Amino acid sequence: MEKHVDFEKIEKSDRTKKRVLKIITYALLTFWALVVLFPFYWMVLTSLKSYSAYNSEYIPQLFTASPTLQNYADAFTAVPLARYFGNTVIFTLATTAVMLVVTVLAAYAFARLNFRGKNVAFTVFLSLMMIPNELVVITNFVTVTNLDMRNTFLGLILPSVTSVFYIYLLKENFEQVPDQLYYAAKVDGTSDLKYLWKVMIPICRPTIITITILKVIECWNSYVWPRLITDDEAYFLVSNGIQEIRENGFGRENIPAMMAAVVVISVPLILLFLVFHKKIMTGVSRGGTKG
Repeated sequence: MEKHVDFEKIEKSDRTKKRVLKIITYALLTFWALVVLFPFYWMVLTSLKSYSAYNSEYIPQLFTASPTLQNYADAFTAVPLARYFGNTVIFTLATTAVMLVVTVLAAYAFARLNFRGKNVAFTVFLSLMMIPNELVVITNFVTVTNLDMRNTFLGLILPSVTSVFYIYLLKENFEQVPDQLYYAAKVDGTSDLKYLWKVMIPICRPTIITITILKVIECWNSYVWPRLITDDEAYFLVSNGIQEIRENGFGRENIPAMMAAVVVISVPLILLFLVFHKKIMTGVSRGGTKG
């Protein structure tokens, strides 16, 4: 006797399993999102509490009944935070601009041009990623000091205008552009620089945008090098300006005012990521180009 198979029941069971799996997945993602976002919430919440209210809490409170913006006003008056912002903007824009020129030209040379010893040169260049950053910092510090460029924007910018990883990333992307485009351009008498500007850069724009955004974030968060190379407050960035705020501004005990300064400094990067996060993901995960 043949068994009767209830396909409707099986389909209903599969739908139930998928629904349960989706609920569990979203529950875990929601929990993880709360874990990740909680420090940001706590930072903003603390910045809205007065100094007396914060110190009177024996048990930390997850909300405040009397928020205040006084801490944000103090952030710009206790120390020259606006100057730190201006210095950081100059450092970030100048470093990123020069880095883009160096990275694009170097990546194009390794990806498209043929010259003697190219593979050996790129292998040696790539091996620089194996050198610890601490050794590079020491070498750069001695060089900049010997050139009398401490407490200058030039001393801040020059050691950060190249990146082996960014050059490697863009080179790999350039190599995915079909060779036929390059040969056709050369037949038409197009120069390498014009081909780079008119063809390669537009095709690889997502990766270039990603590199730009990552470099901006790297410059904005730079701490060790600015801390080493500057001891003049006129050249402080927001990163080492935070230490100045802690030591000579609010003091070590005024945590709400410190959190207000950190919020002000963090907002530009958060906005940058929210605006360009899709382009960042596209540039990093891009595996090829359509011919």
